[in-house]
Amino acid sequence: MELTLILGISILGLFFALYLIRNVLARDTGTDKMREISDAIKAGAEAFLARQYRTIIYLSFALACLIFILYAFVRAQSPNDPADAMQLAMWTTISFVFGAACSVASGYMGMWVAIRSNIRTAAGAMKDMNSALQASLRGGAVSGFFVVALSLLGVAGLFAIVQASGVTEDIRKIPLLIVGYGFGASFVALFAQLGGGIYTKAADVGADLVGKVEAGIPEDDPRNPAVIADLVGDNVGDCAGRGADLFESTAAENIGAMILAAALFRANETTFLDNGVLLTGVLLFPLVARAFGIIASMIGILIVRTTDAEDPMKALNRGYYVTTVLAMIGFFVASRWLLGEAYYFNFFLCGLIGVLTALAFVLMTIYYTDYKYRPVIAIAEASNTGPATNIISGIAVGMESTAAPVFVIAAAIVGSYFLGESSGLKEAGLFGTAVATMGMLSTAAYILAMDTFGPITDNAGGIVEMSQQKQEIRERTDRLDSVGNTTKALTKGYAVGSAALAAFLLFSAYIDEVKSYNPSFEGVIDLNKPEVFVGALLGAVLVFLFSSLAIKAVGKAAQAIITNVREQFANNPGIMLGTSKPDYGSCVDIATKSALREMVAPGLLVVLLPVAVGLAFRWFFWMHNTPGMPPVGATGAEVVGGLLMVGTITGILMALFLNNAGGAWDNAKKYIETGAFGGKRSEPHKAAVVGDTVGDPFKDTAGPSLHVLVKLLSTITLVLAPLFI
Repeated sequence: MELTLILGISILGLFFALYLIRNVLARDTGTDKMREISDAIKAGAEAFLARQYRTIIYLSFALACLIFILYAFVRAQSPNDPADAMQLAMWTTISFVFGAACSVASGYMGMWVAIRSNIRTAAGAMKDMNSALQASLRGGAVSGFFVVALSLLGVAGLFAIVQASGVTEDIRKIPLLIVGYGFGASFVALFAQLGGGIYTKAADVGADLVGKVEAGIPEDDPRNPAVIADLVGDNVGDCAGRGADLFESTAAENIGAMILAAALFRANETTFLDNGVLLTGVLLFPLVARAFGIIASMIGILIVRTTDAEDPMKALNRGYYVTTVLAMIGFFVASRWLLGEAYYFNFFLCGLIGVLTALAFVLMTIYYTDYKYRPVIAIAEASNTGPATNIISGIAVGMESTAAPVFVIAAAIVGSYFLGESSGLKEAGLFGTAVATMGMLSTAAYILAMDTFGPITDNAGGIVEMSQQKQEIRERTDRLDSVGNTTKALTKGYAVGSAALAAFLLFSAYIDEVKSYNPSFEGVIDLNKPEVFVGALLGAVLVFLFSSLAIKAVGKAAQAIITNVREQFANNPGIMLGTSKPDYGSCVDIATKSALREMVAPGLLVVLLPVAVGLAFRWFFWMHNTPGMPPVGATGAEVVGGLLMVGTITGILMALFLNNAGGAWDNAKKYIETGAFGGKRSEPHKAAVVGDTVGDPFKDTAGPSLHVLVKLLSTITLVLAPLFI
């Protein structure tokens, strides 16, 4: 029954996404000039994504073949394996390919609708604010529902297929056979987020520095040759990239929670059965709870309405609060139904902790990135004395912003762990933290709708500006764009918060998986062992190397675009006079080629380093131990555990720093553009634009990619753990 419910609600979520597509596409598309600009954005985004996904598919195919070979022919069979070597290799590879395919589909569908929603949002703004708001939010919601529904459908569908195949009679072992699903999703998400982030920020930096600072023309001015590339970048980075990011979050965490649920049932089997609690109920509880979140998000999206006089953010917040309350009701029902009347309440409270953690991250992100508050105002004030002091102040704000989230994460993990421990069940603490993560992700569909809302409204503003519409229409899209900047910052905070909770969940799942394959393992990662300490150091330096490569990639691509724009201005004076059109396509082509070329090295670094460390130290352990004698040193699995633990901690802190520093720089510039400290074209404004361009690769390339890196480390170690033992 539980599986049928999950599959049914997942399919309902996909049908709701199709309803939203039909609703959005039926709306007005404005004037011929607006359609011309929208078509250029659409062509550029689709061309980039087709080339990017072709590269990702080739890389995924090569990795799938490697996984199959390692499992089937390299690794020795263990009596604790959930299936024989060939079946284990087959199901792990199939689940990897399926996860990668679903991630590609969800990211592409989200962007496909977004690049068709921008023109309809712009046309809606010609009528009233409500029309524009609903077009942009419903267009963004398509991505949210495809992501959440496909992730649930994929995990539940794989579970049902493996169960029907009869490969194992113990359904507690099925999650170990489908861990590849999360890895496939993470692998695609890393390259999608990284490539999209490089593209969007290279175009943005190039457009801002030459357009705003050197030429003194407004943002989205049609005379800027990089403006179309900038608008394309909003879609491939924020829509396709973030869609793939949150898809892998939900997929990986669903499987991680199922692994811990299996361990919980194993430790309390007699107690559960005596109280009428079934294995399938406990194992599928995380998926049922998430399924109820889909229904809550549907209702939240449908109730959003506004007026011209109301702040659009208030309408979005109403929808979020309704979604949250309904998701918690669903969580309560799922807990009471599947976990037993004697034990459910503590786990319901764990879910509530997850929801409150999400809200806390949203509020903290607002404080550090909104120009209503001290941190951003301080950066804007520092711009009075030039770019150097602006950058110094922004870095300081970014570093400061890591403290409060860490305390919240700590409270959430400790609180949910001890609620699980005090539930009356054995070894329930880790499952409590898993339930908190499920609670945080229960509103993921609505949150992702708010995130994709941002680039849609940004594009709509660009279309209105470039087609030279009336001032009142531009004012409406400016208001929506301002709200969109806030929602993008909020969802980055939400994403890193969910990554932090999920990291502990997936690390716990890794430890439990290693125990399943190697019962002699005590579940302790001892940093006092030299090999483990070295693994931890490598995990920390991986984060810094990856961030460096991502930021340098943006710098290289931006230099090429800046050179091209300068040459166009110099060689064709008619561009600035408005008598001739710039060559938009050349900037689009430069950004595309640069992003696809530069995304490969940092992506492969993240995938290959943990594998190399695990296999090298596995060999080292074998070489220094004699069969029949007490083992000395650390196994490859322990060393990888150290890499995973410290790499995760470093990645979370670095992501918080990069996201919040970048967001604060961006809004410091926007604060000055409201008229503060001299307003647009003043010296403080030029300094703030420089700070914003420094922050662009922080908040939209390296920072979001680190969310994926943290979870990719967890999923790759989950999939390849048997190879390190």
